[in-house]
Amino acid sequence: MTRIWWKVLAVLILLYTIIVGLTIQIPMIGTNAESSRGLFYHVPMWISMYTLFTISVINSLRYLRNYDLKYDVSASSAANVGTFFGVLGFATGTLWATYTWGGSLPTDPKQMSTALALLIYMAYLVLRMSIQDIDKRARISAVFNVFAFALLIPLTYIIPRMVDSLHPGAGSTPGFSKSDTDHHMMMVFYPAMVGWTLLGVWLYSLQLRYRKLELKNIFGNDRP
Repeated sequence: MTRIWWKVLAVLILLYTIIVGLTIQIPMIGTNAESSRGLFYHVPMWISMYTLFTISVINSLRYLRNYDLKYDVSASSAANVGTFFGVLGFATGTLWATYTWGGSLPTDPKQMSTALALLIYMAYLVLRMSIQDIDKRARISAVFNVFAFALLIPLTYIIPRMVDSLHPGAGSTPGFSKSDTDHHMMMVFYPAMVGWTLLGVWLYSLQLRYRKLELKNIFGNDRP
């Protein structure tokens, strides 16, 4: 029971997020209107992605320090699931943009820089598939992962806040202020961040167990 309590918590929080998120009364502001409910999915997907990419780069650094393949497996598993949540975050953002900005892919700086960050992580996954030697793949991938994470925060957070953007919180556009959100939305938004992040960690743990079994089938008990 002690090992599954957080999984039960994740399911309960996500059920709360979906049910209450669809039925709660929200402020009708400008072109956002009902599409503001996207806040309960779009931003929490990014939080889950950031969490998993952080787990990934920490394990890449641990691999570069110890050259232990179990850290490489942890890094790649977290990057896989993190990229999945990043794509979900981008997809929910483009859906939201369709109803508020008049197009799914406008030339918004934050949207473009975020797409570039995701492409870098997709390149990391493709790079791993292109190298057959396990040790060589682990070393090159770990270095690339550190490079990808170093670009992640500037591309998705710092640079977009320095220029005018359609995104809330960027440039002169206010975000999460009293003028565009209220405490009713926060009652769903904060639990949603916890719930989607727990789901991401849950998927990561499942993939990690599978990948470790694969590694044991290759090396037996000689290596992790």
